[in-house]
Amino acid sequence: MSEPPFVPREKLLEKQKYFQNIHKHTYLKGRYDKITSVAIPAALAATSLALIARGIYNMSHGIGKKE
Repeated sequence: MSEPPFVPREKLLEKQKYFQNIHKHTYLKGRYDKITSVAIPAALAATSLALIARGIYNMSHGIGKKE
């Protein structure tokens, strides 16, 4: 009752050799890892900084107060 593997063994061994020979950090070895490890956190940080700056500007000028 064994199932066939999802990926052929030869292709798996190729990918293992490729990833073991790359001299980068583990979380940046894949094809799209730079997007998930660098771009998304940078976008979140930039958005939060923009919202904080907007809040400080609004507080200092008295804009957007609820009555």
